[in-house]
Amino acid sequence: MTKKRVPSGAKAHYDVIVIGAGPAGYSSAIRCAQLGLKTACIDNWRNKKGQNNLGGTYLSAGCIASIALLESSKLYHSLKQDIKKHGIQAENISVDIPQMIQRKDDIVATVGSKIAQLFAHHKVDRIHAKAKLLNARQVEITPVEHSGPERRNATDLEIYPFSGPEQRITTTKVLDAKHIILATGSVPIELSCAPIDNEFIIDSIEALNLDAVPKKLAIIGAGIVGLELAGIWNRLGAEIIMLEAQETFLPLPDQQISRAAYRIYSQQGLDMRLGTRVISAKKRNKKVIIEYQDQEGTHTLRVDKLIVASGRKPNTENLASAEANLLLDEDGYVHVNDNCRTNLPGVYAIGDLTILGPMLAHKGIEEGTFVAEQIAGIHSTINYNNLPSVIYTDPEIAWVGQTEQVLRAMGEPIKIGTFPLNATARALATGKTEGLVKIIAHAENDTILGVHIIGTHASELIAEAVLAMEFSASSEDLSQTIHAHPTLSEAMHEAALALKKKTLQLPVGK
Repeated sequence: MTKKRVPSGAKAHYDVIVIGAGPAGYSSAIRCAQLGLKTACIDNWRNKKGQNNLGGTYLSAGCIASIALLESSKLYHSLKQDIKKHGIQAENISVDIPQMIQRKDDIVATVGSKIAQLFAHHKVDRIHAKAKLLNARQVEITPVEHSGPERRNATDLEIYPFSGPEQRITTTKVLDAKHIILATGSVPIELSCAPIDNEFIIDSIEALNLDAVPKKLAIIGAGIVGLELAGIWNRLGAEIIMLEAQETFLPLPDQQISRAAYRIYSQQGLDMRLGTRVISAKKRNKKVIIEYQDQEGTHTLRVDKLIVASGRKPNTENLASAEANLLLDEDGYVHVNDNCRTNLPGVYAIGDLTILGPMLAHKGIEEGTFVAEQIAGIHSTINYNNLPSVIYTDPEIAWVGQTEQVLRAMGEPIKIGTFPLNATARALATGKTEGLVKIIAHAENDTILGVHIIGTHASELIAEAVLAMEFSASSEDLSQTIHAHPTLSEAMHEAALALKKKTLQLPVGK
């Protein structure tokens, strides 16, 4: 492709500039372009080979990458443990970790290329660079420094316009726009007691790129990210020890679901140590020596690798110049109103940068579309109350709405219906019988207030609950909705029937 040198300091004008090409950023950029707005999307992500790739952390080092490895590890574990029950014999089953990682990388590259195709189709200018907000109308872009083998010039800045030649500049450039959308996502939280070297003490990104299965693997944090990583490497044969500071396991989901999850994951071999505080982690003789405290005192743990999965924080460092006066809170979140507007006119923040909702890809996608339509003068809304959450473990956990503990603390009159997956014929046929569906409804008007699931394909089953709650459905509405038989979704139907003591099935073993 012909390279075009662009004079340094030149300005380019856009209707909208989006900073960040993760789910929030790319969805916003595409929707802006669909609505006829001249749009550019700036992102600085590079993969481990030094190649730029759209999709951000979510794609390359988050949900998609994690799910790809989880599916591979589930298949391997099933071949090792479960196929004899089906009358299938297999010997000498082994795992090729580099090939498994390559499959994951191929999936990531495919999804990233599809985003690039959407940008080209909708005429979005894609700019690979570091971006900094200068003021409400201007963004400064600078080259991304890298050492990857795929690029000759380590300080090139690449612009991929929707038509015409690729533009490349090697110095700072200023872009201006009527509207600017901040969508730079989040980054892992680092701990001073466990300094990352990404060789022995690694972050959640490097944990998806190991080239061998550690014999003994410790994870700081038993939250969503920690559990997803634990599920992958546990199935591949690693001994897993999880060190969690909180006394309560998974406090966000309904506690009945969390208790079931703790029991199931413990049975799978996860050693989850709650109420622990890591004092130090140091590399010694190609091992990691961890010192931690709990109620019984101080302990020492020796492992092959340590993953730090202690949460994420908004990626706002160097996002804006001091002169821009962008308002952040003490934790680094961008201050916005209910319409995702910052304190600067024409500047918006979406996705993981705000506290309007949890750090979820689909929350960012909805906000991206919402802001684009605002800019175009189209009225739309986001219902954060009906935002589903998913933990991609095996079995999965998914929920929407309020938990039983929260509703009881609020003094709401409630009624509860539950149904175990082991009572459904489809779950028995697939051999995936662990888990349950729980529906919470208002005791007086029967409105569904929350739905909580642990079980296979919980991430898919929760969509029905979200739709029901979005239309203010009652448990009676759900119980009168005919579900195909035999299916996993029948568990949702039976949980609604259980609210009225009309369930037609008995839990297996009862």
